[in-house]
Amino acid sequence: MTFEIDGDERLYLRSGVKAPWYKARDLSEAERERFRRISEESREAKAAATAGSSKSVHAIPTPQLNPLDLMPQRSANGLSALSLFSGGGGLDIGFDRAGYRHLASYDILEQTGQVLKAAHPEWTVYSGPDGDVTAMDWTMWRGRVDVLHGGPPCQPFSHAGRQQGADDVRDMVPEMVRAVLAVRPQAFILENVSGLRAAKFADYLERTIHAPLQGIYSVSSFTLEAADFGVPQRRKRVFFVGFLDAKSAGRFAQPEPTHSVSGARGLKRTFGAREALGLADIGKDGLAPTIRSGLTGPRHTTSVVNSATAALHWAELGIWPNGVARDREAASNFPSKSGAFRLSIADCMILQGFPGDWPIFTGAVYRALGLIGNSVAPPMGYAVAVAVAAALKG
Repeated sequence: MTFEIDGDERLYLRSGVKAPWYKARDLSEAERERFRRISEESREAKAAATAGSSKSVHAIPTPQLNPLDLMPQRSANGLSALSLFSGGGGLDIGFDRAGYRHLASYDILEQTGQVLKAAHPEWTVYSGPDGDVTAMDWTMWRGRVDVLHGGPPCQPFSHAGRQQGADDVRDMVPEMVRAVLAVRPQAFILENVSGLRAAKFADYLERTIHAPLQGIYSVSSFTLEAADFGVPQRRKRVFFVGFLDAKSAGRFAQPEPTHSVSGARGLKRTFGAREALGLADIGKDGLAPTIRSGLTGPRHTTSVVNSATAALHWAELGIWPNGVARDREAASNFPSKSGAFRLSIADCMILQGFPGDWPIFTGAVYRALGLIGNSVAPPMGYAVAVAVAAALKG
């Protein structure tokens, strides 16, 4: 069986070979027919747009949110950072904006290398076979790294990924721990979906993270919500932070919210999705549902909808999240059947907290959406990076 290993999603199939974690939906014939009609209507609409016979239903908006405002550039803090499972660069961006010196990024996806090298030609980036963390001897980095950070694939712990934990071949948490033990950084950060802290994974966490690091690192874990840091999206993520030095561990405090949806408690207000994208006021706005990776499952997709409930929320916002377009002009020229605003890659970047000039589109739309949906929201990573630096610097 041949696998293509992807930086954050991990393990996708080539040549149509079925993934061992994939379970097909049990569809009725009526449901199959409905999906066939939707596909056919989509093809016809796309053909009309390509031929120039489709009339645009919305103007190209001017975004009101600049994600860089959520991550003010900090002066160099004298700390170095090594990135594993770098993906689209969510944590890399956050650490760079927080003032860390970038040492290197590792990810087995070739596209990651293309994105990070285009964004920062001066960075050292290992991608493709050179970025395969399972093949690395990490001792080469011992004594050279202040902070090691990474977001191993989340699918073994997410509902969409069936929550198979250690039984899922995509589980790379042990590889992250192996790297930490070999490198011995002053601190490490491991990010994942909030499901990793579910009761069913308590034994897994003890066996895979806490026991191997016991007596070496002081480890704490906490869950953050992206909207608490100005990201206009519902997105909870868990962070495990470990310190080699007990004094640094004692100084560490998890990041406090900088924003709130209501702007209460004197915090800055988190924009709703429509306001962030510069869309017209329709009397209703709110956070975008969690953006799904375009690489999820054995069939790649240009939809960012992760559930039926999410689809309803997108509809309430007047935003069409299926068939995300390559750019805003293409989205405008290929209207949704409902007349809702069609998302583009650039719009999804804003909703995830990526800088507008981050070169994440390097080819197929679904690949860009895969990197976006898999990434740590950069402002959230920034907040953790700042907190870790404060603990290390005293």
